[in-house]
Amino acid sequence: MAAFASVRRFLVHSRQFAAQRGIHMSSAREQSEKVLEEMKEKNPYFEKYSNKIAAVQQSSPEDFLSRLSSVDKEKKKPKFGLTEAERDYSELLKPKVPLGNQSTKDASQRKLSDIMRLELIEDKSADDIKHLWLEYHKDKDVVSAAIPVDQFNLMMKRAKHHPIFILPIPRSQGYEFIMLQFHSNTVHFTPLLNYQVHKENAPECLNITMFTECSDKGIVLMRGEYDPKVLNAQEAQCLVNQVQLYYSQDNETKLRLLDTFTKYPEKFKHMDVIEELNNLQI
Repeated sequence: MAAFASVRRFLVHSRQFAAQRGIHMSSAREQSEKVLEEMKEKNPYFEKYSNKIAAVQQSSPEDFLSRLSSVDKEKKKPKFGLTEAERDYSELLKPKVPLGNQSTKDASQRKLSDIMRLELIEDKSADDIKHLWLEYHKDKDVVSAAIPVDQFNLMMKRAKHHPIFILPIPRSQGYEFIMLQFHSNTVHFTPLLNYQVHKENAPECLNITMFTECSDKGIVLMRGEYDPKVLNAQEAQCLVNQVQLYYSQDNETKLRLLDTFTKYPEKFKHMDVIEELNNLQI
C-alpha cells in the first residue's frame, strides 16, 4: 500500500509539474516577445540579426531569455576587482607569520628610496612631487595619496590614543567590517572575522605605508597595497578615505566613535560607523 501511495503521489506531482510547465512556457513566450519588441527599439543592429533572434525566440523562449540574462550579467560585472561570488576566502583563514619577525619589521620600516630615486625629487616643489607620485602609481594595483604634513601629524597623534579601530565596506549582502591597527609608519588592515580567528596572526587585506622623507616640503606620501582576493581598488580606496576622515579631520561624531571604541567598547555600536559611511559626501 505504501508503494502505491508513493506512485499516486508521483503521478499527482507529475501532472502538477506538467500544468505548471505549460503555464511557465506560456509566460516565458510572452516575456520573450516583450523583450524582442524592446530590442527592436533600442538595438541598432537588431535588423541585421533579426531572423536568427526570432528563430531562437520562437523555438525556445526560455533559452532566449537565459541568453539575454547572461549578457546582462556580463555588462553588470565590475570593471576591476572580483565579484562577491568570485572571491576566494579560503586563503584568508590561513594565519600569517607571527608579528615581530624580520620580514614584518622590514615592511613597517620601508623607506621612500625603496620605491623611487630621491634625487629625482630633491629640487621639486610639493605640487610637483604629488603629481609625480600619483602618476607613478596610476596604473599600478595600489592606492596612493599625498597628505599635508599637518594632517599626517594629527593622524599620528590620534593613532597613539586609538591605535585600533574598525571600518565598514559595502558588500553585495550588506557590509563587512575591517579592523585596522597603526604600527610605526604603517596601518595594517584585516577582516574582523579573520582577526577573531587568528588574532595578531590574521592575514592582511591592506597595508598602508606613509613616507615622511618629503615632510620638510609640507607633504607625506602614502601608498597602500591590497590583496585582490579580498578587496578591489574601490574598496581599498574607501578604507583609506575613512582612515583620513576619522584620524585627520575634526569631526565631532567620528571622534566620539573613536573614543567610545577605545575606552567604552561595550557601548560601541557597529551600526554607527555604517551610518557614518552612508553619510559620506566624497
